[in-house]
Amino acid sequence: MIFRTVAFIAFLISNLCVYGQDTINLSLDSAIHYASLKNKTLINARYNSVKSHEKVRETAAAGLPQAEAGVSYNNYLGAEAEIHLSESAPPAVIKFNPTSNFTFTANQLVFSGNYIVGLQIAKLVNQSSELSYQKTELEVKEQVTRAYFLVLVSERTVKIMEANKMNTQLIFEKTNNLAKAGMIEQTDADKLSVMVISIENAQKAAERQLEMAYNMLRLQLGLDANSKISLSTSLDEVSKQDKFAGTLSGSFNPDNNFDYKLMTLQEQTSKKQIALERASYLPSVVGFYSYTEKLLKPKFDMTPKNVVGLNLKIPVFSSGIRRAKVSQSKINLLMTETSKDLLSQQLEIQEKQLRFNLNNLLEQYNNQKMNVEVAKEIYKKMSLKYEQGVVSSLELTSANNNYLSAESNFTNILFQLLDAEIALRKLNGNI
Repeated sequence: MIFRTVAFIAFLISNLCVYGQDTINLSLDSAIHYASLKNKTLINARYNSVKSHEKVRETAAAGLPQAEAGVSYNNYLGAEAEIHLSESAPPAVIKFNPTSNFTFTANQLVFSGNYIVGLQIAKLVNQSSELSYQKTELEVKEQVTRAYFLVLVSERTVKIMEANKMNTQLIFEKTNNLAKAGMIEQTDADKLSVMVISIENAQKAAERQLEMAYNMLRLQLGLDANSKISLSTSLDEVSKQDKFAGTLSGSFNPDNNFDYKLMTLQEQTSKKQIALERASYLPSVVGFYSYTEKLLKPKFDMTPKNVVGLNLKIPVFSSGIRRAKVSQSKINLLMTETSKDLLSQQLEIQEKQLRFNLNNLLEQYNNQKMNVEVAKEIYKKMSLKYEQGVVSSLELTSANNNYLSAESNFTNILFQLLDAEIALRKLNGNI
C-alpha cells in the first residue's frame, strides 16, 4: 500500500505539466499507468483489497484483550424485605435504597481452536482479495491496450481514406474538366463522382469509428467524454515482428495465471475449513477480570469489588452435527481439487489455441501486407493509364475498390493480430 501511494504521488508530480494542458499526450505505457490510478473499476478493486486487510485486523482483534466500562443506577421505589430471625421476634425490615455502580470488565481469549484457524482463513481471504485486485489490474491493462490499439488502427484507416479521397477527387476534377471541354464522355466523369461519394461515406464511417475508439479509451482511463487525448506510440512500434516472436517463444506456466492462483488459494482455504470444523471439537477458555465501585451503596452489601476468573466451554455432544460439517468440508476440498485440475487442463488447451491463432494471424498479416502493396501499385498504374486514356473509368474504379478492400482486410488482420498477442500475454499474466 505504501509503494502504491508513493507511486501515485510520483506519477502526479511527473505529469503535472501534462495534465495542465488541454490535450493529454499518452504513450502506451503511460496510458496503462494512468489507468492504473484513474480507472473506476480498479479503484473499487483497490478499496476491496483494503477492506479485506481491515477484515483480517478485525479477526485478529477478537483474540486480543477486550474491555468495557459502564455506570448503572437502580431505584427500587421504596421496596422492602422482611427477614424473620425467630417466630417470637418481630421481622427485621430492610429497605432497598437506590444504588449506583461503576463497573469495569476485561476479557482475554486464552485458547480457541476456532479463533486460531479462523485467523489463518482470514489471511488467506486477504491474499485472495489481493490476487483479485492484481487480476483486475491485469484486465484493465488488457482493456486499455486493446482500446489504444483500436485507436491506432482506426487512425490508420482514416488517413488511408483521406489520401484516397484526395487522389480520387483530383482525378475526378481532371476528368470533369475534360468532359466539359467535350474531349471525353460525361458518363466517365459521372462514374468517378459516384466513386468519390462512396469514398467520402467510407471516410465518415471511419471517422465515427475512430471517435468510438477514443471514447472506449477515455472510459478505460477514467477520463471525461470531452477530454482530448493524443497518442504518442505509433502503430509501427506496436506491430514489430520481434514483439510477436518474443511472445511466441515464451513457455506457458499455469502458476503465472491469476485464475489458477486464485484456485490454488481456494484449495488452501478449503483445507483450512476442514481444520476449522475439527476445531469445534476443542474446548475454549476465556479469562476475565471485573471491578465494581459502589457509587450509591445499599445498607446490606456483600458484593466484592474485584473478581478474576476463567470460563471453560467444553463441547460434549452435538448429535453428529460437527462430524457432518467436517465431512462436508472434506467433500468441498475434493471438489476444489477437481476444479483446479480441470482449470489446469483448460488453460493448457487455451494456451495452445491462442498460440495457434497468433501464428495463423501472423502469417495472414504478412500475406495481406503484400496484397496491400500489390493492390496499391496496381491502383497507381491504373490511375496513370486512365489519365492517358488507356483504361476506362470502370477499370479505375475496380482497381480502387480492390485497393481499399485490401487495406480494410489488412487493418482487420492487424487488429486481430494485436488482440491475439494481448490474449496470449494475459493468459501468462505478463501484460
